Amino acid sequence: MSEKPVSNELILKQLRWRYAVKRFDPSKKIAHADWATLEETLVLTPSSFGLQPWKFVVVTDAAMKEKLLPCCWNQRQVVDGSHVVVLCIKKHLKGEEIDAHIKRTAEVRGVAIETLERYRKAMISDLIDGARSRIINLWAANQVFIALGNFMTCAALMGIDTCPMEGFEPEKVDELLGLGLRGLGSAVLCVAGYRASDDKYATMPKVRFPIDAVIDRV
Repeated sequence: MSEKPVSNELILKQLRWRYAVKRFDPSKKIAHADWATLEETLVLTPSSFGLQPWKFVVVTDAAMKEKLLPCCWNQRQVVDGSHVVVLCIKKHLKGEEIDAHIKRTAEVRGVAIETLERYRKAMISDLIDGARSRIINLWAANQVFIALGNFMTCAALMGIDTCPMEGFEPEKVDELLGLGLRGLGSAVLCVAGYRASDDKYATMPKVRFPIDAVIDRV
């Protein structure tokens, strides 16, 4: 058997190390190469149908982060962290997005678009014409949270801290970043950077129920 790319011990060590950082060190910035990798982890996130009903807006400009602060209940993480990722849904998904996905699939896999027609019709009947169309924004938000988890886990494996944030005013963030004009809506934020040395939460024991309380084996 070939050696595992990442050991069991390392995975668990880094997941135990990570926590939702309350105080970031504003003097520490994520290196360009590391951030490029984290952006790629967002791109590589799986989604239903592979449709990727999202857009990720990365904020690093200090002035913009200050403007975000009051929209985020004055939580200093958005200012002190290195990067702020606004994870957005593509609102009111349309057939055009599905056609774009079909076109991209044909290009990447080198197949004729016509061979993907059955796949296209399945997505249209489910997401555009079907019952799920009535909750399509909620469906898209659920996909975005897959990206959030993937991003945070990969960051932890790289020794980069994160803080996910639902504590913000989506309408104000959308207006500030002009998301509505682009057919987007903010679903969740995630700040990335490096913890401050005086963040007391870094050394607090992680609180989780025992494994047998949360996992049933059938």
